[in-house]
Amino acid sequence: MTDPDDKAKMDALNARLAAVKEVHAPKPRTPDHHSQAQLAWRMVIELVAGLGIGFGMGYGLDALFGTSPWFMIVFIFLGFAAGVKTMMRSAEEVQSKQAAELAEEQDDRPQG
Repeated sequence: MTDPDDKAKMDALNARLAAVKEVHAPKPRTPDHHSQAQLAWRMVIELVAGLGIGFGMGYGLDALFGTSPWFMIVFIFLGFAAGVKTMMRSAEEVQSKQAAELAEEQDDRPQG
């Protein structure tokens, strides 16, 4: 046997709780139009950094041992391989992040 005053109090409490939840609800994500450009620049920088480091190491070893240009050629190729490997790792990271976001969006959809 519920008292009408208790029901009114509960309704008022539920309304206040709903208002607070609405205020603190997470805002929908806005799409970042620059994310693809940022990803492309990141990959370019990783490749160039690998080439630059390989060139520097090879040039330094050639200067040290007097074997110009053999170490430089070898280390440029090694730097290129390292840059490509880093680019692939970045691409896999972004792909897994996008897959997780897609799965999260599908879980949030109402079923029915």
